[in-house]
Amino acid sequence: MRPGYTVGLLGLGLAVGGAASAADAAGAAGPGAVQFTGWLGARLTACAQHGLVEQPLEPLIAPFRDKTEVGDGDWRCEYWGKWFTGLALADAYLQTPRSARVRDEAVAALVATADDDGYLGTRSREHRGAGWDVWGRKYALLGLLAAYDRTGAQGTLAAAMRAGDTLIAQFGPGGANLPDYGFAAWKGLPTSSVLEPIVRLYQRSGEQRFLDFAAHIVAAWSRPSALAPEGMRLIESALSGARPVEYVAAKAYEMMSCFEGLCELYRATGNEDYKRAALALGEGVLAHETTILGCGTSREVWCDGRTRQTEPLDMPMETCVTATWMKYAEHLWQLTGEPRWIDELERNLYNALLPAMMPSGRWWAYFSSPNGERVPSYIQHADVGLSCCVVNGPRALLRTPRWAVGTLDGAPCINLYAPGHAMVSTPAGQQLGLHLSGDYPFAATTQVRLDLEQPERFTLVLRSPAWSPRWQVRINGEPVEVEGAGYVRLEREWRGADHLELRFDLTVRAVAAPDGNGQVALVRGPVVLSLSERLNTAAAGTFDLPTGVDGEVTGQLDPELAAEAGTNVALRVSDGTRAVVFCDYASAGTGWSTTDRFRTWLTNPLELGGTSLYDTGQDWRSLSHQRDHRPAEPPAGEVLADER
Repeated sequence: MRPGYTVGLLGLGLAVGGAASAADAAGAAGPGAVQFTGWLGARLTACAQHGLVEQPLEPLIAPFRDKTEVGDGDWRCEYWGKWFTGLALADAYLQTPRSARVRDEAVAALVATADDDGYLGTRSREHRGAGWDVWGRKYALLGLLAAYDRTGAQGTLAAAMRAGDTLIAQFGPGGANLPDYGFAAWKGLPTSSVLEPIVRLYQRSGEQRFLDFAAHIVAAWSRPSALAPEGMRLIESALSGARPVEYVAAKAYEMMSCFEGLCELYRATGNEDYKRAALALGEGVLAHETTILGCGTSREVWCDGRTRQTEPLDMPMETCVTATWMKYAEHLWQLTGEPRWIDELERNLYNALLPAMMPSGRWWAYFSSPNGERVPSYIQHADVGLSCCVVNGPRALLRTPRWAVGTLDGAPCINLYAPGHAMVSTPAGQQLGLHLSGDYPFAATTQVRLDLEQPERFTLVLRSPAWSPRWQVRINGEPVEVEGAGYVRLEREWRGADHLELRFDLTVRAVAAPDGNGQVALVRGPVVLSLSERLNTAAAGTFDLPTGVDGEVTGQLDPELAAEAGTNVALRVSDGTRAVVFCDYASAGTGWSTTDRFRTWLTNPLELGGTSLYDTGQDWRSLSHQRDHRPAEPPAGEVLADER
């Protein structure tokens, strides 16, 4: 270890391994503390094994070893770090000898490519900083820090610190101006997002130079730069209440990445302006860019997507944006303890993220739309065999155990009622086992059984979902009065034999399009419903969607059809003359073909009219980068049919 490198965890109440930091109201679950069963569990396991553990390492390492990248179109530098941060989460979830071996081999292989000064990147010295170099160095740092958090290996932290020092040497006080560098159209956002790992380096090492560099980065946001003559002014834009499209550049992914770093800097410094700015951006996204499915963009940039979600947008709802928005919402939940951020995480999980993953868990869609078809991502770099979305989707999905169960103001808290089991500490330090059963969110009832060695009086916090204004809670068969959305706090002496029964309101409702164009979409709990081409035979005439009070829609579940079609939900809705079948959006279009289309936003009455029902203007041409032909199937071994 070089002189001057002291390693160890800083005494700041740091959230390593899932515990809440001193600045946080809520704390995430620790590694391996939450395991899912059922549909969600199968999806997580498929992603962890096929999309992460089985990923070949050599194509990810070669760019770092060869250092031949020079231009703006070269971003092989990002793949190792994005993949590895997902792999570290997969290792925490699976905890198998193979996942640990792949993890350790990946770290050793990357560190072996470092230059003499510690630089970890894909460019020779004369090209450092250009193009996407700093962006890739950010992800290499995030990967090493994720490895350190999993293993505590001091050499891994030392390698990350050396790599961080190469950034300080190049862009610190007296050096080059960081926002001057990077892809010109994004005005310094990609390079500035390196703030996140720099703050994390400080949190884990306690070395003041990293905190000083973080402050230097943020100060540069307010100064004129070559790419933003009036300055990036990210904090100023947030505090002024600007819409996301009004910031220096509307590139959604990179913008939120900068503010992820600001959340970490708030945790390190307690500067309330940083927290207020981070929350303001989140509020802006909620108000202007979220759709019925999740986070809306067009061509990867903010577009006032909330009011445009019924349009056939070009390249809508990028998976990278969905993944980053979910990570950002998790930050905001931890900072505030407000359950509405969990509502947003849940909506994106079931409607934006999981539907973008192909059945095997190996490949993902780059873009998703409420109408049209599912289209596999193209391969951005043939030598690596990946795209950014294929490695970003897993990073969000494998974070689900972190926010599903955790702590709120020190009390055990259940946020997600998907079947599985969890372990969380009680205020007295006991291990509380939580065993959840049912078919949430597709069935109305969830059972929760407690496992506790000694009786203890404490508060158990249950999230009351915003989509279920009426719900019921029973403890050991006795009803408990609960009201409205938010968090319900149940204080009592809990015993190991206690069990809860939760019954949610899964009334189907028609939601009007925000732009007032008369279209509607159906939701059932947190799950959006769609018409699927494979479940509805062509028919002439019109269909009048029957709606009642508050948009309620009466339908009949068909479990046999759902099992036959491989959907989570099959709902028959009749207007008295004819019936149509809706399925959950995640199950629509899972044939990933031009003959398995779907439609979510509906006119009312609906013109059935054969196949024209699905001619919504959204197809592979608007859902792919490749405009001359439908994208090729993903790498060999990918399964296009639903494996269930």
